[in-house]
Amino acid sequence: MTEVWTLIGVLAVVNFTIKATGPLIAGRRELPRTFQRFIDASVAGLVAALIVTGTFAAGKELVIDERAGGMAAAALAVIARLPMLVVLVSAAGTTALLRAL
Repeated sequence: MTEVWTLIGVLAVVNFTIKATGPLIAGRRELPRTFQRFIDASVAGLVAALIVTGTFAAGKELVIDERAGGMAAAALAVIARLPMLVVLVSAAGTTALLRAL
């Protein structure tokens, strides 16, 4: 699991670098709208891919286990527009409960 978090950290640094490079090079000018939309979309896509990979993969195999239940609990909490802390606690609690059973 530490490999996943290392990858998340590296991608966060790369993403920040990409976002910071354009304005630093261009001075006070903003990035073109096309580039800004691409950067904004890539963040959501990368995070979603990492979450799905971390939840449903074990090596090169597809795994449906307790983590999927935690993900479902988090999704329901997000749909209900609950605070982020409640989303995280419900996901962790559901996963822990399913592992205990």
